[in-house]
Amino acid sequence: MAEIKGDHRLNVSEAVPSDDSDKKPPKTKRVASLDIFRGLTVALMVLVDDAGGQWPMIGHAPWNGCNLADFVMPFFLFIVGMAIPIALKRIPNKLVAVKKVIVRTIKLIFWGLLLQGGFSHAPDELTYGVDMKRIRWCGILQRIALAYLVVAMVEIFSRSAQARDPELAPSHLSIFKSYYWHWVVAACILTIYLALLYGIYVPDWSFTVHNPDSIYNGTTFTVKCGVRGKLDPPCNAVGYIDREVLGINHMYKHPAWKRSQACTEKSPFEGPFRKNAPSWCYAPFEPEGILSSISAILSTIIGLHFGHVLIHMQDHLSRLKHWILLGLSLLASGLILHFTHAIPLNKQLYTLSYVCVTSGAAALIFSAFYTMVDIWGLKLWFMPLKWIGMNAMFVYVMAAEGIFAGFINGWYYDHPHNTLVYWIQKHVFIKVWHSTKVGILLYVIFAEILFWAVVAGILHLFGIYWKL
Repeated sequence: MAEIKGDHRLNVSEAVPSDDSDKKPPKTKRVASLDIFRGLTVALMVLVDDAGGQWPMIGHAPWNGCNLADFVMPFFLFIVGMAIPIALKRIPNKLVAVKKVIVRTIKLIFWGLLLQGGFSHAPDELTYGVDMKRIRWCGILQRIALAYLVVAMVEIFSRSAQARDPELAPSHLSIFKSYYWHWVVAACILTIYLALLYGIYVPDWSFTVHNPDSIYNGTTFTVKCGVRGKLDPPCNAVGYIDREVLGINHMYKHPAWKRSQACTEKSPFEGPFRKNAPSWCYAPFEPEGILSSISAILSTIIGLHFGHVLIHMQDHLSRLKHWILLGLSLLASGLILHFTHAIPLNKQLYTLSYVCVTSGAAALIFSAFYTMVDIWGLKLWFMPLKWIGMNAMFVYVMAAEGIFAGFINGWYYDHPHNTLVYWIQKHVFIKVWHSTKVGILLYVIFAEILFWAVVAGILHLFGIYWKL
């Protein structure tokens, strides 16, 4: 990463292109506001994952709509896009850059598969292992890996003379012109996505329930479709492609649509299904599937553009004008598409309106952090988020993926539910506030997010970071 120093220009002059590919690229300092934004995103993931059950208004929207949890994935992708030009600026040799991108992509996919299949903790037993017959192939890190690979390759192979010149400060329009190939790729991706989403014919499909706790375990249901261009839960092209390519047994078993009014009596909370619930309520659906991941690349391309602005525009005001204007335009475009019922906001389908709204929000939030941290110098106020952002992978694995909590819960007294985590939740937070909702929320904020911020701060003190 690079940092803004002195006159707040990016420290890229140390990374002058060289033909000597054997020399290691010089290390540059980090952009504090980008680390803080990354830390906020990881903290949001922990919050919505662990407190969303008690506070469904912050969890994923059951289908159409956009709750707090629905901003997490596009924020990650936007941040990945912003970091790409900063990181690749130090690696002028294309072959070296390609090798680094491929290695990092493989690492992301490996960790994504490993974290999804590591272990499961049932109430009465602890089981380890991966059932290859039902392993989930897609996931958060796999989607990030795809977006990173595509966008980084486009960045590497479309570098222009202007892009290589760190002293050049182009105008607002010239940045778009200099990197026009990125927008050509974005237009191709959007065209392919919309053509498949609205053009594919979705036939009737069947599935078998594999849930020992369900009265329908082993039952095969048939879902009636026979339509084209529908964006409803059972008959959309996104789910159809995943069922055909991935196989229905390799898709996510607990989709957010199970909390929809059509399925459960307690919507938006989880609960028992309605007696007349449609059969698709029992089916799996992959929220990080193939077609939606293709659309998700757009979030990273937009982030990439913001990274180019950070590199090439040399003063705060020019950067902020460009970021805020583009952010507001994206936000307005997405809201218009949604409220005119042209294209609804939908995270599971990763619709165009969803790309626009979430990318616009990311742009405005990053601009706010940039103003407070890099212009006003209020970095100290955001140090916990900065520590998390500098060790994002570590906190993601330990907290968001629940590896540390899973390890602690493996040790109990007399009963599997009688664990240290359960005791702290009940006696330190819930009983004090006489409310499960408030207690769980405060537990997540203080015993998880703040705890891991302190741990990440200690690791930062010793210069220890988990990098891919």
